[in-house]
Amino acid sequence: MILNWIEALGRWVRELISGVGFAANAFFALLRASGGLWRRPRLITDQIHFIGNYSLVIIAVSGLFVGFVLGLQGFYTLNKYGSEQALGLLVALSLTRELGPVVTALLFAGRAGTSLTAEIGLMKAGEQLAAMEMMAVNPLQRVIAPRFWAGVIAMPVLAAIFSAVGIFGGYVVGVLLIGVDEGAFWSQMQAGVDIWKDIANGVIKSVLFGIAVTFIALFQGYEAQPTPEGVARATTRTVVIASLAVLWLDFLLTALMFNQ
Repeated sequence: MILNWIEALGRWVRELISGVGFAANAFFALLRASGGLWRRPRLITDQIHFIGNYSLVIIAVSGLFVGFVLGLQGFYTLNKYGSEQALGLLVALSLTRELGPVVTALLFAGRAGTSLTAEIGLMKAGEQLAAMEMMAVNPLQRVIAPRFWAGVIAMPVLAAIFSAVGIFGGYVVGVLLIGVDEGAFWSQMQAGVDIWKDIANGVIKSVLFGIAVTFIALFQGYEAQPTPEGVARATTRTVVIASLAVLWLDFLLTALMFNQ
């Protein structure tokens, strides 16, 4: 019995290492295929519209309600210590450092990631990718790379919109509804938020989250079984793997960035 468990564990570890190595090779192949892509920027801009614009509503609405909740919870907590004037600082730091990039990435994985996986998986099931190869067209360069770079570009923009709308939501609840002093709300925020330590680190997080989520979505679609069931399973794997990757990266990046 113990030997069977050891054998199963070893097989799982071997398959995991093999899968990680295969994904790494695919990632570097994608980067190599992106070399001539920038001579045709229309391919990227079209995908930015598809990925970013269609995700804008859910990102903005979610950011607004997250700001509402931060305004309420932050006021109740700070009010116990007579520090409710720092509500603006609390809302801004929470959004720019953590909630903005992380929640945006999770929503991005659920909205745009699943769409990318399903699209690529259906193209594979319909043999469109194989047809491109038969016509000497590299599907990595023509199909995968534009979507990858569009996701990398769109993710920081969506995270910035999420944070901006969230700060406005915190202002509505804290200043307009509860009655926190407006001048203190904005002055504390301006004095306490550092453009490099806080905002720039949040942007770096969002870029790395965009790379991870977009690549996982495209990789799962490209490697999906060319059947309806295979595409459905690949879409599910995209959400699970991308969400776990975002949370793990967030912990790692936070430990590296804010360890002082």
